[in-house]
Amino acid sequence: MNKRNNTEPLHNFAKYSSMAMQMMVIICLFCFAGYKCDQWTGWRFPLFTILLSLSGVCIGIYVSVKDFLQKKDKK
Repeated sequence: MNKRNNTEPLHNFAKYSSMAMQMMVIICLFCFAGYKCDQWTGWRFPLFTILLSLSGVCIGIYVSVKDFLQKKDKK
């Protein structure tokens, strides 16, 4: 048996779970920053929370897709 075939599922799991964690951290940081900006301004409408949350999602998707394509090209 080839050792590469035995460890490939574990390698794929680690790669994709780390990408998901990275995306989650980016989104959470942007949401927290938006929440703190809304607290600082004192506005009733959570403008910064909404804008930074959506920005965090877009940036998280961008980083994940970029990493996915980079790792795919290395094979």
